Amino acid sequence: MTKPVRRRVVLLGGVAAGLSTAFGTATATASVRTAAHAAGFTTRQAGPFEIIALLDAHGPFFLPLRESFGAATDEVWASAERVDPGAFGPDGAWNLDFRCFAVRLPHGGVALVDAGVGPASSPAKSWAPVPGVLLDRLAEAGIARDDVRLVVLTHLHEDHFGWSVSPEGVPYFPNARYVVQRTEIEALERAGDDVVLSYVVEPLRRTGQLDAVDGEVCLGRARGGSVSTLPTPGHTPGHQSVLVHGSDSRVVITGDVLVHAVQLVDPEVSYRFEADQDVARRTRLALLDDTRRRPTWLATAHLTRPFVRADEGGC
Repeated sequence: MTKPVRRRVVLLGGVAAGLSTAFGTATATASVRTAAHAAGFTTRQAGPFEIIALLDAHGPFFLPLRESFGAATDEVWASAERVDPGAFGPDGAWNLDFRCFAVRLPHGGVALVDAGVGPASSPAKSWAPVPGVLLDRLAEAGIARDDVRLVVLTHLHEDHFGWSVSPEGVPYFPNARYVVQRTEIEALERAGDDVVLSYVVEPLRRTGQLDAVDGEVCLGRARGGSVSTLPTPGHTPGHQSVLVHGSDSRVVITGDVLVHAVQLVDPEVSYRFEADQDVARRTRLALLDDTRRRPTWLATAHLTRPFVRADEGGC
């Protein structure tokens, strides 16, 4: 079975290198109460890292479920509804969340994975339920924007970069490095993109905050765990997930490797808007095969459950 592409492991420069140094051998315990716990946020722990689910927006998709996905049997659809009943709306509608994740680092600072739909004037406005509320969610979780040291964008679709840069071209997180796969940017450049590059990529280049990376990259280590990017192409050419690895458990922040529980139940099911459905299917099969071999939570962007186990998907 084809595995997600893994390339050389490097440690990011700039702020990310500082984070890795700051980790040192610091440890954290799950018993430490945070503002996120107090506010009732859904969290998971992987080694020394706390992962906090942040709901930016929620609403129906513009296409019904069965038009959005490839052929699936009635049995598969029924199993998917048991896994994530909140995603099934009236008359075949697809209800979905637009979710980001904060990874609280054991020696201070936060890594934010994805940046939601953005403000009312963001590029997602033509189809997503803008404005999102990510900035409010961060504040409620006790996270100041200045605390965000890394923003990892799983890919450059409008509903994942909305709060990266303001409509005026100012990064929302002034102390952060923004991590994007180089393959993702180059694919947009080859396609002659006239929206994403000017809205997100060029402003981050101007401020020196863009880290275009290649393949699997270690973002930081601490005693008992690490955080790294994991290339998971197919949904877009340079799609990446984030692996938070602890000594006794793991969390994979999946991005859009799977966007609905039907793809958890049957990874062969394609999504209409995958850039390369064959590659996306192989990536999904490989990722789920790997995560079912060891204790792993999947942190999902669009299911109405923020955390699911890979082994929940069996028919």
